[in-house]
Amino acid sequence: MNKTSETSDPGFWIILSLAIACGVNVANIYYAQPLIGPISEDFHLDIAASGLIVTMIQIGYVLGLIFLAPLGDLLENKRLILTALGAVVASLLISSIAPNASVFIAASLILGVTATATQMILPVAAHLAPEHKRGQIVGTVMSGLLFGILLARPVSTLVAGLIGWRGVYAASAIAMLVVVAMLSFTLPRRQPDHMLTYGKLLSSMWSLLRDTPELQRRTAYQGMMYGAFSLFWTAAPLILLQPPFSLSHIALSLFLLSGAAGAFVAPVAGRLADKGHGDALTIAAIVMVAIGFVLVWVSGSSLTLWVLAGIILDAGVQMNMLAGQRAIYSLDAEIRSRVNALYIALFFLGGAIGSALSGWAVSHGGHANVAMIGLCFPAITLILFLGELFRRKRA
Repeated sequence: MNKTSETSDPGFWIILSLAIACGVNVANIYYAQPLIGPISEDFHLDIAASGLIVTMIQIGYVLGLIFLAPLGDLLENKRLILTALGAVVASLLISSIAPNASVFIAASLILGVTATATQMILPVAAHLAPEHKRGQIVGTVMSGLLFGILLARPVSTLVAGLIGWRGVYAASAIAMLVVVAMLSFTLPRRQPDHMLTYGKLLSSMWSLLRDTPELQRRTAYQGMMYGAFSLFWTAAPLILLQPPFSLSHIALSLFLLSGAAGAFVAPVAGRLADKGHGDALTIAAIVMVAIGFVLVWVSGSSLTLWVLAGIILDAGVQMNMLAGQRAIYSLDAEIRSRVNALYIALFFLGGAIGSALSGWAVSHGGHANVAMIGLCFPAITLILFLGELFRRKRA
């Protein structure tokens, strides 16, 4: 059994490889967001139902986080991660040749389940990091993950404009094979200390959620924020491809690329969280997401306001996520994979709700309806967070 150290610095190249792997892999669950138009057209789905394409991927991701990612606390991590990534490659290939909507949606569900390999990698980064640099190192790996999330949409739009949406999935399968080869060399082996059975591992997750108030709070906050994120980025392409914008594939790619600026806040947010500024990060994040939807509300035909809204909203969501991860990664190391899985799975339910609402919002009121629904998410988050602050003062 080869255990990794949690006290020495893991080194630049290992952290870089983990960041790249997270980014390339997590991008797979976002490629469909700007492609729901051509995918729906190809499979003869109406616009109101188009958001379900993204929703199915996110539901698969939640299922994978509940039933697959916790295995990081049970099985040797390197073998588990490489196996999951191999399954990602297979699901991408199936998606690229799907003959009908049923096969594509089934492959999307499998893709969502297996793409949770990203959430197996993040706890490994936290295990490798010394305590005093944990937020910084996790923030660095998160930067790779966030760039993957934010670049997935412009890359898929641009590639689809050149070789069609099926080519996006085929190209990603090739990229994932490269990631598997890279991690087979750089990823350290880590065998968890305890030897729970799979059944006990899963049953323990409920007690962890029930008995860990910090996890409950941070999950609720990020669930709301991620619902806002998913609503915005699923609805935006549907709106911007229509008049008065009528963006081309290249113009839409550039718009989607602008959101990647939000990823630059991750290392800074990680350092601030290390210094105990989690509350300030949370308040700033809530305000930024609200500002993003206010800009959508008043945007009219201004593409500039949409760009600003995307940048500000993305930065806010990522700041809140980093504050939450720093908090939950400070819990017991032996429950880290399960706690991380619960955190991501539950806030992804918020994302699935946001995606599901996007098609309805666009078809029943356009950008104004998107903005009104979107503002509800940070408003609820603020109420929950103020409630936490009030309880702290009374304690």
